[in-house]
Amino acid sequence: MYLHLGKDTVLKMSELIGFFDIETTSVSAKTREYLKKSEQKGQVTAVAEELPKTFVVCATKRGENRIYLSQISPTTLKGRAGFLPKKVK
Repeated sequence: MYLHLGKDTVLKMSELIGFFDIETTSVSAKTREYLKKSEQKGQVTAVAEELPKTFVVCATKRGENRIYLSQISPTTLKGRAGFLPKKVK
């Protein structure tokens, strides 16, 4: 199964570690430091031209992490990934 992150970027669900709301998680100094170090290592890819709402952490086959910055909200990504319960009619 795949998860569409925006533009032409899709991710294998088996590689997904987690997705996080940038606005609420970047308050933490540890998160900011993690994102900064990841960017310095070249592990961050922006898939949004606008301000990102979410950062998505993935594992690569080489055991490294890859981070995608997406303008799609975490709630929408949860729904696309099937983590939200289906509405009963």
